Amino acid sequence: MNYTLVCTGCGCRYGSDYDRQICDSCDGILDVVYSGAVRIGRPSRFWDMEGVFPDSNYRHLDVGWTRLSKSTEFDNLLLKYEFDNPTGSFKDRGSVVEIAKAKEFGYHEVTCASTGNMAYSVAYYSKIYGIRSVIFISRDANRDKIRNIRSTNNSRIVRVDGDFTDAQAAAIRYSDRTGSFLTGDYCYRKEGQKSMAYEIMHSSRGIDDIIVPIGNATLFSGFFRGLLEMRKMGRIRDMPRLIGVEAAGCAPIADALDESRDARYVRPRTDADAIAVGMPTFWRQAVEAIRATGGKVVRVTDAEMRKEQRDFYISNGLVVELGGIASLAAFRKLGADRGRRTVAILSGKNV
Repeated sequence: MNYTLVCTGCGCRYGSDYDRQICDSCDGILDVVYSGAVRIGRPSRFWDMEGVFPDSNYRHLDVGWTRLSKSTEFDNLLLKYEFDNPTGSFKDRGSVVEIAKAKEFGYHEVTCASTGNMAYSVAYYSKIYGIRSVIFISRDANRDKIRNIRSTNNSRIVRVDGDFTDAQAAAIRYSDRTGSFLTGDYCYRKEGQKSMAYEIMHSSRGIDDIIVPIGNATLFSGFFRGLLEMRKMGRIRDMPRLIGVEAAGCAPIADALDESRDARYVRPRTDADAIAVGMPTFWRQAVEAIRATGGKVVRVTDAEMRKEQRDFYISNGLVVELGGIASLAAFRKLGADRGRRTVAILSGKNV
């Protein structure tokens, strides 16, 4: 769909031919603003939602439309199996949009910072589109994820002495220096990731809550964007509560809400690497979504996630990474809300 880009910081506007995802004026993050009413039919696969994505020459790869399965333990809980995606995480939804745009703009190299899942996804789809990738990743990143990135035989991995926030700064510097297309938790990825809201709301009725793991809050803010679009086109009347989940050892948004202040950087102290982001890019949009839907943020400990991970494997024979199982740990913690019909996003598997 036709669109412009608007800076969320200074308000500068750019046409769809602007080939960056950061504002030239203030280095702020950009948002996609469509030029007309967003309209699609009733989707039954991921690419039926192409009409709510920015215009591009997309390759209709097999992605998204993952299982929405009933919990075997709780009658009011549905589980969204995002590890069904080709690289094993929800990141593929954003990568198929973001890398298509990089190809459209004529780039031969992309760069990104990642805790692992996004890097693998970017490397995977970059190879399909014939584009090189340079990945900045922290030195203590998960070995299995690094192995997956290397398996694409298409990426150069740069280890950063620090966490995701340090890696992100390094990726931005590299992009500025070399002209590589900066990918990651930016506007085009968010547009692809909002598709999950469409899938859930078209697949099941009467959803009261959606529990979403928060790292950089791109998926969380994308959910809100998708729900707003669906309400505007008359597909839903009431929006479900959006409930975020952060690791107790890295909870910058929960801290900000508790203390009624802006988010501040937190040095991650958690083994849930997928959500170990000390300063989420989209924290403001996440707070807006929480307040608009009557939601909240729940902290879960590494011990709670490990127990959930172990029990889920025993019950279902499926491996989900700590950050991916965080939503299920949060649901269990919200004992008073179990009467509400809930969807928990199992965001990735890490194998």
